Amino acid sequence: MANISTEEKIKTAVKALDSKRAEDIQVIGIGDLTIIADYFIIANGMSNTQTKALAEEVEFKLSQIGVEPNRTEGYQGQTWIVLDYGDIVVHVFYKETRDYYNLERLWSDGTPVDISQYLITED
Repeated sequence: MANISTEEKIKTAVKALDSKRAEDIQVIGIGDLTIIADYFIIANGMSNTQTKALAEEVEFKLSQIGVEPNRTEGYQGQTWIVLDYGDIVVHVFYKETRDYYNLERLWSDGTPVDISQYLITED
């Protein structure tokens, strides 16, 4: 397996989400708080179909650089899909589900990561 840096994985995942118009992409550093992962990437879609498409795009783009998830969960329900890459965990929500679980609040002690350089700015 290719030795891809955590930063490269984050960049690839964020760009994949952004390319499919994910809403409110957040990256939170949680490595000091838990052994689950070093970073959470959180985003949402506006429909179950878009949520699934977002998760599939992240999986596809990361697999293109040689990175496969340790496990995935949630594809059946399509309201909260989790892609676990070990050092990063990608959470793709349907909007209402994201609002309900509010992971950003649960992990508010984490460190927000500036991802603006990875996002496509619309003029």
